[in-house]
Amino acid sequence: MRVLVAEDDAALRTVLERGLRENGYVVDAVADGQAAVKWLRAYEHEVAIVDWRMPLKSGVEVVEEIRRLGVKTPILMLTARDAPVDRVAGLHAGADDYLVKPFDFDELLARLVALQRRPALTVAPKITVGDLCYDPPTREVTVAGSPVALTTTELAIMELLLRRSPAVVTRRSIALQVWDDEADVIGSNTIDVHVGRLRSKIADSTAKIQTVRGSGYRVVVP
Repeated sequence: MRVLVAEDDAALRTVLERGLRENGYVVDAVADGQAAVKWLRAYEHEVAIVDWRMPLKSGVEVVEEIRRLGVKTPILMLTARDAPVDRVAGLHAGADDYLVKPFDFDELLARLVALQRRPALTVAPKITVGDLCYDPPTREVTVAGSPVALTTTELAIMELLLRRSPAVVTRRSIALQVWDDEADVIGSNTIDVHVGRLRSKIADSTAKIQTVRGSGYRVVVP
């Protein structure tokens, strides 16, 4: 799952990067608002964490600009400004949630999960294809109700395929969403190896991972 962190405080940015990666996220981190807009336009992020005070463009300006451009990525605004008028300004600009510094990291994670569910427009939070199911709050994959043990990378690929099912997910999209440096993955057999392991682990499921030659993969019930 790819997340953007836009924070000009180097120490806090490092803490967020490390904590998010430890929790299975692929993290893009930038130090100013102009770079935040560039990355949000160029890549698909499931959610973005944007600081209010940044050089070049403020967090509010970032949110206003990407919303004008049609970018729908859910935004969690970080700020030391806790007055109601400031919260209202951030939300009116297009932010989806608001977290005041200093904050508890577990609360930030919980808010990210909630934001990931919010735009999906699905009736239930669980994503199901056949008897293959992914539960975003617990980050658990099950086959016919039985848990499947997956590595962090396998889980990220599985979640992406299930969220996009029955559409085909290109190899490039998988590389962008799952790995920090997609250039090291595209052109190698890394993705194929991980997909092969996933197929083995869900072999008993009614849902299958199909290869679409020249394009990528999809999860469907044959």
